[in-house]
Amino acid sequence: MKRFFLAAAAAISFGLPVFAGDQYIDGTGFAVSGYDVVAYRGLASNAVGTQQTSGVPGLASITAEYNDATFAFSSEANREKFLDNPEYYAPQYDGHCAYGVSKGGKVPGNPNLWRIVDDKLFLNITKTVVTFWEEDIPSNISLAEGNWPGIEGNGASGNKIPNFTSAAPEES
Repeated sequence: MKRFFLAAAAAISFGLPVFAGDQYIDGTGFAVSGYDVVAYRGLASNAVGTQQTSGVPGLASITAEYNDATFAFSSEANREKFLDNPEYYAPQYDGHCAYGVSKGGKVPGNPNLWRIVDDKLFLNITKTVVTFWEEDIPSNISLAEGNWPGIEGNGASGNKIPNFTSAAPEES
């Protein structure tokens, strides 16, 4: 009987909203380094093992607040889509590197090292890390999902994204 209640509680908890931790913010002051998180959905997704298309920078004049962070967008239409469903568009793990989370830590996510898997946006920190991530994406997501509840409440990474020069989104 105890197992039934534990199983029922677990099943119910999967339907509850997920509360986000601290969003990764770099020196730009914007989430995802000021890149438009909605625009990723319209970019071609390259095959595993090949680099993705670069993300689309947002504009400082088109923003929205979510998870105590400012997100920038390349168009008003993208901003409206985000506001309609921010959980859908925001990157997993509050913009931290998915592979890093799979290993139990929080390091920054690079907005140009992205992949959409199971309709969710994942970021990684370096091209080398992307190689490790792509060796077994389903297992890495499973590990990250298991690790996330234990590290989510930790503060956001204060590290810089290596080999990435971010600039604040430009005014339109």
